Amino acid sequence: MANCNNKILIIQAGHLVDGLGGPTKTDQAITIENGRIQSIDPIKLVENRLSPEMDVVDLSDYCVVPGLIDAHTHLSLPGDGRTYEEMFSESDEMMVLSGAMNMRRHLIAGITAIREHGARNRVGFTLKEGLSRGYIAGPRMLVSGRPITCTGGHFHFCNEIADGEEEIRKSVRRLIHEKADYIKIMASGGGTAGTFPGRASYSKSELQAAVHEAHHFQRLTVAHCRAKESMVNAIEAGIDLMEHAEFLDPDEQCRFDPKIAEMMAESDIWISPTLQTLTRYPRMRLFRNKLKDGSISPGEEKELNRLEELAENRLDIVRRMLDYGMLERIVPGTDSGVPGISFGHLDYDLELLVRVGFTPSQAFAAATRISAEAIGQAKEIGVIEPGKIADLIALDGDPTIDISAVSRVKAVFIGGEQFR
Repeated sequence: MANCNNKILIIQAGHLVDGLGGPTKTDQAITIENGRIQSIDPIKLVENRLSPEMDVVDLSDYCVVPGLIDAHTHLSLPGDGRTYEEMFSESDEMMVLSGAMNMRRHLIAGITAIREHGARNRVGFTLKEGLSRGYIAGPRMLVSGRPITCTGGHFHFCNEIADGEEEIRKSVRRLIHEKADYIKIMASGGGTAGTFPGRASYSKSELQAAVHEAHHFQRLTVAHCRAKESMVNAIEAGIDLMEHAEFLDPDEQCRFDPKIAEMMAESDIWISPTLQTLTRYPRMRLFRNKLKDGSISPGEEKELNRLEELAENRLDIVRRMLDYGMLERIVPGTDSGVPGISFGHLDYDLELLVRVGFTPSQAFAAATRISAEAIGQAKEIGVIEPGKIADLIALDGDPTIDISAVSRVKAVFIGGEQFR
């Protein structure tokens, strides 16, 4: 990485999106010292102050923006199409190696901060420690450690099983003593075999126990909620961020419920709809490309039509959520690592947000400023302004005009150090 000697770094940006909501600026110089942004000035004002003691990076052909934030990853899982049961058959040591590889893939794609949403035993904590020691490269991390789940529940492989309020409180305390940055709890079933995605796993009082303990130790909470019942329980329990929000009935069909949407809007809960996962977007893109070049088989075309219908139903639920004023409460999260979802593609979620009705500027804000607020890091990251950590990326294009620009990453800086 560049700038390891703590020299003053000057980044010359041809275009600058600071993430604060104003227009894109041109010909700006970002001054960075000790990993933080000191000032942002027109290049002409800085040219006379340049000295041999400064490092200068010329990005005049590109658009410099805040680094992307992925609010939902599973680093220890490869996302290679295997089932959960197959992926969890790996050793903890192999999961750490998988995590190191996935961190690098995310960082190359311009994702400079992540929430690690659950790994087995101490794998998540080990990855964060390796990152802090400089053994591996990757985005800055917030880790939940092991997600709390009921007996036989979603991700029970991770080994943080708790039934009832007292066991849940003990789990929260145990994770916090192990230095969990936030608490993740599985409020409904999921993709783990034998679980029930359309039914709640915990009652409101059980979720309240988790929230009370976590907030007592100044930790935020996240709940995996696919079932409607779990969504209501999470809202009433005071969960800070809801994952998936799929509106599943017990028959595992999605049916939007205006009453639940009203509850979500009134509670100010954050929502991460994990769109690429729930729409199976990577597979859909594969078949679309085959359709364009004429190589698609009849069976694949039939599956593409089925996936498009599935996606439209899921996207329509998010569109209807926007009618309740929740646009600035929605944050993207890849859920990368789960079956079929590889790392390095937060851009897919942003494409889907635009398809839902976000403008490119709104989608980009969701992955930067708004995500930083949702994960409790707004004082440090998410925008480019003096005092903030210098997590920056350079793109070939302006993402506030064309969201596909987030797929064209040309440079990555973590704390002022150039990774790519």
